[in-house]
Amino acid sequence: MNVLLIGSGGREHALAWKIAQSPLLGTFFAAPGNPGIADHAELTGLDVSDHQAVIAFCKDKAIDMVVVGPEAPLVAGLADALNDAGIKVFGPSAAAAQLEGSKGFTKDLCARQGIPTAAYQCFNNAPKAKAYVRTQGVPIVIKADGLAAGKGVTVAMTLEDAFDAIEDCFEGAYGEAGAEVVVEEFMTGEEASFFCLCDGQTALPFGTAQDHKRVGDGDTGPNTGGMGAYSPAPVMTPEMIAQTMEQIIDPTMRGMAEMGAPFTGVLYAGLMIDETGPKLIEYNVRFGDPECQVLMMRLKDDILVLLSAAADGGLRHVSARWSDQAALTVVMAAEGYPGTPKKGSAIAGLKQAEANGAKVFHAGTAQKDGQLIANGGRVLNVTAQGADVKAAQSLVYQAVEAIDWPGGFYRRDIGWRAVERESNLD
Repeated sequence: MNVLLIGSGGREHALAWKIAQSPLLGTFFAAPGNPGIADHAELTGLDVSDHQAVIAFCKDKAIDMVVVGPEAPLVAGLADALNDAGIKVFGPSAAAAQLEGSKGFTKDLCARQGIPTAAYQCFNNAPKAKAYVRTQGVPIVIKADGLAAGKGVTVAMTLEDAFDAIEDCFEGAYGEAGAEVVVEEFMTGEEASFFCLCDGQTALPFGTAQDHKRVGDGDTGPNTGGMGAYSPAPVMTPEMIAQTMEQIIDPTMRGMAEMGAPFTGVLYAGLMIDETGPKLIEYNVRFGDPECQVLMMRLKDDILVLLSAAADGGLRHVSARWSDQAALTVVMAAEGYPGTPKKGSAIAGLKQAEANGAKVFHAGTAQKDGQLIANGGRVLNVTAQGADVKAAQSLVYQAVEAIDWPGGFYRRDIGWRAVERESNLD
């Protein structure tokens, strides 16, 4: 099977690493890829926003399936264009991708389908949004409606913070993503990430994880795209998974089909778990980053078989098996992230980091004059497996310490919640 992978981050490196292990794989291309992905696939400078160019490339290279990693091409309709051209694609249509492309769309779906989620209101101007915040009080959550690369969410603990976040949205801090704002009630509980592969009718549970969004140790500082993750998430017991499928995933699949936009691809539910069960925080329509890294490490089955089944409507005929071991990943980010990261600093020591069995996925790197350099905010994802989260954590931080990158930083407490839980069980 000839495959084209779209994307350039750590999520896509993890997917490339796993796809490359498939005995079904023929030729393998990635657009645009990164230096880590280049170990597994031939990189191409294809402009993925030019749908006709992607279609022409697929026909020229006899591509059997396109795997779309990031959300932006999906929201822009790349899957529609490929499907119309008769090219198999893993990823939802533009209509279905609204589940991530518009938080207001998802909230309205939840209201129609009776899906448990935070109370909310949508606004297209600052005065009305601020007036609503005054009536609701704080803490409260302010979200840019559209795609903001994981940065359009503010958990406001004061009215001033809430008003600043609203102003940021309407003054263009997130571009078009902030043209509308969703204001939500603040939920308490434990967050978890739950994934399903979907083929329009069937949703196949596909692993659990916990992300660490705040930039600093102890869950402090601003939100980021994610500073680390581990899998599985202990809070997602078999009973909690069953409840999530019944109350959240299945009604979503029904609702999207009823709208004429059946969901195919990967559905990623960000959940808040409290004593009453799971509530939906938000949906993403692609693998989480960095959750994908820990999922790919634990997956025992051939990822190409599963992605192909999702694209072909055949998920009812397959299953996904997982390692009993835990996996953990730590994000190494460039100084300045999540603000303006400093690019260009040299990175060394990756082979030494992988000597103990860890895997370093490239998230924001480039090659310059034969040297690996930082070329983004989140730059490396250092990932390992262990008998439990504590063991995986120990291996990862050993590997992190072997990396020579003075221009980078990382959290030192990824997995703290699970380690604490494990120690209480001892």
